[in-house]
Amino acid sequence: MSDLLAWLAALPLLGVGLWAWRRIHYPSFWLLIGYPLTAVSVRASWRRVAIGCGLTKKRQRWWFTTVPGLVASTGIVKVKRRFQRVAVDTKPLMWLPLLTRHGWRVTIHTLEGQTPGDYADVAERLAHSWGVHAIRVSSPGPGRVVLAATMRDPLVTVDQLPPTTDLLKVTVGRLETGKPWVIDFRTVPHWLNAGATQSGKSNLANALIVGLSPQPVALVGIDLKGGVEFTPYAPRLSALATCRDEAGRLLDDLVALMLDRMGVCRQAAARNIWQLPPALRPVPVVVLVDELAELYLMADKSEKDEIAKTSTALLRVAQLGRAFGIYLFCCGQRIGSDLGPGVTALRAQCSGRICHRVNDPETATMTLGDLDPAALASARVIPAETPGVAIVAGQDGQWYRARSFYVSEQTAEHATHTHAHLTPPWDEITAHLGQHDPSELLDA
Repeated sequence: MSDLLAWLAALPLLGVGLWAWRRIHYPSFWLLIGYPLTAVSVRASWRRVAIGCGLTKKRQRWWFTTVPGLVASTGIVKVKRRFQRVAVDTKPLMWLPLLTRHGWRVTIHTLEGQTPGDYADVAERLAHSWGVHAIRVSSPGPGRVVLAATMRDPLVTVDQLPPTTDLLKVTVGRLETGKPWVIDFRTVPHWLNAGATQSGKSNLANALIVGLSPQPVALVGIDLKGGVEFTPYAPRLSALATCRDEAGRLLDDLVALMLDRMGVCRQAAARNIWQLPPALRPVPVVVLVDELAELYLMADKSEKDEIAKTSTALLRVAQLGRAFGIYLFCCGQRIGSDLGPGVTALRAQCSGRICHRVNDPETATMTLGDLDPAALASARVIPAETPGVAIVAGQDGQWYRARSFYVSEQTAEHATHTHAHLTPPWDEITAHLGQHDPSELLDA
């Protein structure tokens, strides 16, 4: 009896110890305690969860059933067991859940007639059934889906990661999978970044500037807020436009630069500047555009021709710039189809999509609407108290929740002053452009 009382008295202490262990060092607690219990629980509950989420199929099986027989004179019903075919719920085959950094993942063999979309549609119900933060669905091959569960939101706090040393590649944050969030202009040349005020859109631009400043690239700014965003970073900017008229002239220079590089590549029989010898290879140019909508807003008809010219030049850069080392990163609070067909055409050229918290559904639809509908739904529920969280679609063809590192304006300004000596003057970059007329490309 005394042993039993001792064990009962030790239970609260054990519970407090486990709670403290989980709070102090969650990774080791999850590895030794949480994961084994979770793996057993997931496997044991899979049939009930599959039935509740509508992932089972009715199949005929031979089964022993209990059927009523004769009624005896005493009124008691006699029953007997009969071996017959009955319809039973068959669940998909589930393998053993495997450990991941932030949860677990499990491979499931789908039943006939099922697609990965059937599992994606019930991902939220699966997450609630197993008590996890989120379930992501992917398909490594026909007839198989992988459910990746995240136990806790890994984007609550995001620690800095070491910067990458690869050219035109910047680590700006972390994905919900725990992997680094990398923007690679060599792989995805043009990006569209939408977000409301205080959503983290400008912070992401700061992270890009800090990451690109020590690299041998030319940074060009188009700041249609009158220059208040990018002027502090002017020491590292080869050129800066602060109004639509200046932006038009700068885009004309970029189109002419693209035409000039076309000629160099043609003479060298190269498909892009990266196939040129190092001595002939021109400096890559990254164009940062803030407040994209200002390029397309029209107060009266007198601005129509100017907007059309600017829009066409920007679209030409997006269509042809990748091969000639000109890359775009376009930011805006609001990006809607009512701004005109130029915005829609530009969006089609921007394969990299980033959508922070937005104030209107149309901006989210414009940014992510031609991707997975689940990405659009996730973008609309980003809370205001998590600045920097965004839905990202990148080079692997999938979308993720991600969060950028916090990079203050002071940090970005310090980086631009520190690496100001790496800034190639715009006059030197455009020194040989007088031989070509930009209208030759615009009219092509």
